[in-house]
Amino acid sequence: MKIHYFQRYHGKENVATANTMLLLSRLYSYSSDKFFRFLKSEFFSDMFEPELVFTLQEKSEESVPDATISQEGFKIVVETKMTDWFTSEQLMKHLKAFKDEKHKVLLTISSELMDEKKRKKFDDQLKEDNKKHTYPVIHINTTFENIANAFQEVIDDRDYEMQDILEDYLNYCYNDGLITVSDAWKYMRMQLTSVTFDFNLKNGIYYEKAEHGFRAHNYLGLYKNKSVRAVGEVCARIKAIETEDGISYTPEFGELTDARKHTIEAAMADGDSHGYDIRSVEHRYFFVDKFYETDFKKVTPRAPMGSRIFDLSQLLEKDEIPETEELAKALRTKSWS
Repeated sequence: MKIHYFQRYHGKENVATANTMLLLSRLYSYSSDKFFRFLKSEFFSDMFEPELVFTLQEKSEESVPDATISQEGFKIVVETKMTDWFTSEQLMKHLKAFKDEKHKVLLTISSELMDEKKRKKFDDQLKEDNKKHTYPVIHINTTFENIANAFQEVIDDRDYEMQDILEDYLNYCYNDGLITVSDAWKYMRMQLTSVTFDFNLKNGIYYEKAEHGFRAHNYLGLYKNKSVRAVGEVCARIKAIETEDGISYTPEFGELTDARKHTIEAAMADGDSHGYDIRSVEHRYFFVDKFYETDFKKVTPRAPMGSRIFDLSQLLEKDEIPETEELAKALRTKSWS
């Protein structure tokens, strides 16, 4: 059974706040250097060294922000919402939580960015208030997904514990609707394959334990021998487990067809031939329309230890992803580390 780092199934703002602060505090405990790189990339242009204090619901003069992250010289005040329910009145009260810090950030986090008119109204009020103080408050509006993306940028493949923590945080966010799937179109998830590669390629399928979380993605890449060797567009996700009454199927996305049932049965048989127990443990099966062979090379030493997400729009420097066959050709001209 997979151990979860983050609370689930509560659907409350204080849980979302606590889980996000836990994510960041775990990064700070793991590597203060990587945590400050995270801050620098998302919020600050300077590097900080003093010890941080993570506080939930610290009472200020006129309000109780969801959380604060502070140290001598700077302070981040955090307000989280499940969706864009921020009000200028509440946010203005949160400004009282700041004192004489040189660097002050009011961080608003939600599943979506603030409405443009609402944000402009608050930012105009903030601009007027900043005139009264030596050091201004900076307002950063972001999403749970952006927090996760920035976290991903500062850790690498061999930060095994942090990768596992991030995966669980993403799983929590998807389960509680804090991350939408609207950006799935641009993500390719790379999965490690070895002895099953030929079966995966031929049958247009990849499987893993159903308990594993994942970031929503439209494309699946198969890694083998220092390169992503095949890419396909996901057309269905189906969970399956063999019981005393036969195989039980749970479609998550796409249609449960007889052909897909037969492919899952074949995958179980192929797993048997390699000594994998994918019958009695529920697995999730990813189907693609077709895997197209490619050669998206990893140029740094050592193989990755787990899955990895690629933003294809950044990788290809395009706002639209080409057809999968063309994508496979384009990936041949790219590399990664």
